[in-house]
Amino acid sequence: MQSALQTPKQSPDLIVNGTRLLADISGVAFEPETATLMVADLHFEKGSAFAARGQLLPPYDTRETLRRLSCAIDRLQARRVFALGDSFHDLGADGRMHASDAQALAALVSSVDDWLWIEGNHDPEPPARFGGRTAPQAELKGLILRHEPTDGPCPGEVAGHLHPCARVSVRGRGLRRRCFATDGDRLVLPAFGAFTGGLNVCDSAWHTVFEERPTAWMLGDAGVFPIAGERLRPD
Repeated sequence: MQSALQTPKQSPDLIVNGTRLLADISGVAFEPETATLMVADLHFEKGSAFAARGQLLPPYDTRETLRRLSCAIDRLQARRVFALGDSFHDLGADGRMHASDAQALAALVSSVDDWLWIEGNHDPEPPARFGGRTAPQAELKGLILRHEPTDGPCPGEVAGHLHPCARVSVRGRGLRRRCFATDGDRLVLPAFGAFTGGLNVCDSAWHTVFEERPTAWMLGDAGVFPIAGERLRPD
């Protein structure tokens, strides 16, 4: 990714409706003045949900997601965490979670000053036993944080739900990665969970969110790479 796209940037500045954020290589957004980390679509226990339907996946997605999230919180020295919905894959996720993972999650929540679970479509009632507080949305320095993006213009909105990914052509071959999707007015965060897929920002489903193809801040091995919409390609 570094040699293919050039000019790698580790935690570059991302301006959303006038508010400066850091687009972190892990896939979280960080507001430095309030030390607030924003993360979307953790989908804890997605693997066990698939296993219950007969599709066997390695049962370690929650553990890996927690490990990566813990590393991001520690590295960025976050004091607040806002989880933007679909943190749990379904309403039974906490009951399927291994005891050690449940303990690790509770410890992670208690390690910061404030943890907010924003309600998602997969988890309209996030379980209370891990700590933190719950709300349908939140505000932060002129930003509106929610799970599902609003149809039509919504300056300052930061959301998840759509799991943005982007594809570019590099030296005749396609390169597809998770990404932050933004037009400068609003932002959709990449899905953070270990087993989460992605929706190409060229897909027609994005037309209700962005009037024109957004800039994709693609996650690479060496940094985050802003790629203009005209360079992006469909799958």
